[in-house]
Order: sequence, then C-alpha cells, then structure tokens
Amino acid sequence: MKMKNKASNSILRAGAVWTVLIAGIAAAFLAAVVIGSSRITLGEVFSVFNGTAENKVRVIVTQLRLPRAILSLIVGACLSAAGALLQAVMKNPLADPGSIGVSAGASTAAITVLLLFPNLSYSVPLFAFGGAALACVLIYLMAWKDGVDPVRIILSGVAVNSVLGGYNSFLQLQNSDNLQGVLAFMNGSFAGATWQNVRIMGLYAAIGMVMVVLCIKSANALQLGDEMAKNLGVRVNLSRIALSAVAAFLSAATVSQIGMIGFVGLVAPHIARMLSGSDYKVMVPTAILTGSLTVLLADTVGRSVLPGTEIPVGVMMSVFGGPFFLYMLRKRGNFHGA
Repeated sequence: MKMKNKASNSILRAGAVWTVLIAGIAAAFLAAVVIGSSRITLGEVFSVFNGTAENKVRVIVTQLRLPRAILSLIVGACLSAAGALLQAVMKNPLADPGSIGVSAGASTAAITVLLLFPNLSYSVPLFAFGGAALACVLIYLMAWKDGVDPVRIILSGVAVNSVLGGYNSFLQLQNSDNLQGVLAFMNGSFAGATWQNVRIMGLYAAIGMVMVVLCIKSANALQLGDEMAKNLGVRVNLSRIALSAVAAFLSAATVSQIGMIGFVGLVAPHIARMLSGSDYKVMVPTAILTGSLTVLLADTVGRSVLPGTEIPVGVMMSVFGGPFFLYMLRKRGNFHGA
C-alpha cells in the first residue's frame, strides 16, 4: 500500500512539475516572439495567424522569430538529454557534453572545414558528427583498462577537450583574417535561424529522442552501481558505450546547426533531479523541458538585454552556467558518484 501511495505521489509530483514547465515554455515562447529590436504586440502576433497582419510584422514573426524560438527549444531538449545520459554514464552530476570533449570533437571538425576547406562548408554537419564520434572513441580507448571506469572517462575527456581546444586556438591564429563565421560558431548563436534549420534539427531530435527512450532502463541501472547493474542483467560496458554514442549524436547535431553551447547539459538535468528525483523515466522528460526553457530564455535575454547588440546564447549560458557549475562543485565536494 505504501509503495502504491509513493508511486502515486511521484506521478502527481511529476505531472505538476511538467505542467509548470510547459506553462513556462509557453509564456517564454510568446515573449520570444514579441520581444526584439522591433517591438510587436500580442495582437499583432495573433493577426499573423488569421491573415490580417502587415507584411513587415508577418515577415518578422514567421521568418525570423518563430524559427529561432522553435530551434532554441529543440536544441535545449537535445543538449539536456545528452547531459542526462552522460551523467548516468559517469555517475556524476558534473558531466556534460562540453566538459568531457564530445562537443569539442564536433566543433573541431566543423572549424577545420570552415577555415581550411570553406568550399566544403555544406558538409559541416557530416564532419561534426564524425568529429564527435572520433572524440568519443578516443576517450573510451584511453579510458579502457579491463573495462570502463567513470573516473577514467572524465579524465580522458578533460585531456581530449584540452588538446582539441589548443588545436582550435592554433587554427584560429593561423587564419585570423577569416574568423567572422567561426567566432559566431564558437559562441553558439541562433542568429539567422531558418525553417530549414528547424526541419533538420527536428529530424535529428526525433531520431535522438527515440534512442534516449531506449536508453532509460540502462541509465537507471547504471546509477545503482556496476555490480548491481550486472546483477540486473545489464552489460555495463556496452551500456556506457551506447549511452555515450547517443549523447554524442545529440551533441553533434546541435553543434552542426548552431555551434557550441555549454552548460545546458549540466544545468538542466541537475535542476530536473531537484524537481522530480533521480528516476530517469521522470527525470529525462523533466530535463528536456527544463533545457528547452533555459535555452529559450537565454536566447531571448541575449538578444534584448542590450539594445542594438545581440549576445550569443553560448555566451549567455557561460555567464550563468559557470557560477552554477561552481555552486555544484562546492556542494558535491568531489567528482565521485551522482
């Protein structure tokens, strides 16, 4: 009876949290469409959908702000899901795609193409996926020693991140006259987002989310520790590799479309745990909603806080995510265990 009551309370709590988050996303979405260098009223926004809007308003809403807002929601969902999976792999709430080198692999490949082979810029998404995959393989090769240990994965990821960061800096110094597009890519920006970006990212997200759902059982098992997971019939090393591959896919997808955005995969899952607990069946949807809301708010604030100036969403997340990371580090005290 107590178990039933506990399960019922958990479901009610999750439902309440999701309702609040969805309402917050709806409010933030309206704000993102209304707020900008050209102020638009809610009435004008609704007039776009009933066909009575002025041409200028229609273009701003349908071609500029709507695709940007939708893309930010999709990107936030992908990065938060990737972070949640990696935190299960590492058994550590301080892990995210940016901190362990997965995103760095994708960005390194993309930057190399943009600076050295600009005629192949159309293939940046393919190279980003390849770079993330290679970084992931390299991390696991360095971490493998009679199996995969989460601490070795983190240390290997930090090393890969450092090496790739140095290479990126060297590449930019050698091509300092051709950095405009690369700087926007490195800072992560939704400026110029189009419906084409939304369609491509939506496809990646749909594929990735199906894989995330299939990973939930393994993620829950990994949280219990390797021995317990093995007793439950989970192949621990294979599960870690599979979860990391899905996280790499989602991270590479976002990098290929809008560049580097850090800390989303760190912040959103942690907030989700505080709101709904550690069960991945509940935590992952909560993290996805939290990540979507976080990125949408960061982008809206970044393009409106300073009139005439747009702060890239990657910069906004670094400004707020860095202190949050330090808070978590101080709270946890060490890197062992989730």
